[in-house]
Amino acid sequence: MAADTQDTLSTDAEVRLSASAARRINKITASQPAGTMLRVEVVGGGCSGFSYRFGFANTANADDIVVERDGARVAIDEASLPFLAGSEIDFVEELIGASFKVHNPNATSGCGCGTSFSV
Repeated sequence: MAADTQDTLSTDAEVRLSASAARRINKITASQPAGTMLRVEVVGGGCSGFSYRFGFANTANADDIVVERDGARVAIDEASLPFLAGSEIDFVEELIGASFKVHNPNATSGCGCGTSFSV
C-alpha cells in the first residue's frame, strides 16, 4: 500500500454485516465444515485500481479480524482492513443476479461491475 494511500485510510471504523449478508453466509456455510466463514480481501487490479475478492476459509489467520452477525462470520486480513473500514458487507438480489456487495465509504469511484474501486 502506498504511503499516501495509507495516510488517507483508517482502521478506526468497524466493518459491518447486513442482515441479508448474514443470512446468505449462514445458508452457504450450513453445508460446509464447522467454522467455515466468508473471507473478504482487497487486491490490486480491476478497472478502477482495487478489487474485492470473496472466498471461504475454514479458519481465520493470525492477522485477520473476524466480523460476526447472527452466527455468520467474515474474515478480513490486516492489509485489507484500512480499505474496508466503515464499510457494510451486504448481499443483494437483483434482476441480473445475486451477489455480495460492499458499501464502502472509502471508495472515491467505482466501475459498473461493482467489484472494482479506487480510493
